[in-house]
Amino acid sequence: MQLFLIRHAIAEEGADDDARALTKKGRARFDDTIRLLEALDVRFDLVLHSPKLRAVQTAQRLHRLVEGDFEVTPLLVEPPSRALLEACEGDRVALVGHEPSLSALLGWLVTGRPAGGAFELKKGAVACLEGEPRPGKMTLRWLIPPKVARAC
Repeated sequence: MQLFLIRHAIAEEGADDDARALTKKGRARFDDTIRLLEALDVRFDLVLHSPKLRAVQTAQRLHRLVEGDFEVTPLLVEPPSRALLEACEGDRVALVGHEPSLSALLGWLVTGRPAGGAFELKKGAVACLEGEPRPGKMTLRWLIPPKVARAC
């Protein structure tokens, strides 16, 4: 299985955290990432995303890479859990969410422990893991920060 962890793109600042939308800059930079993913022939069977607006909008921008469904899950606004891993059904699943949960998830899947400061997922970054979606059973294949995507 390939599991892609995607941090939402740059969003507006605001008091209502759930309703923060992507900025023009965030959309443009994430589009650079999408072009790089297309060049790498990345496709998704399933995209699970947080219900927060910035994650919804980031997930929607992936539409041309998705060969399956989009599903909202509140599990992506909580700390990593076995329930989230059980929701990852398919060969190529993308999770669109937030920090610090995504970094903790990445650490947990690679090392077996939530290791949130070990990996940094900047806004709009994408990490690709392979293996069995269980703690300590996945391998980090690559991590693309937005700066790299813009340079390509």
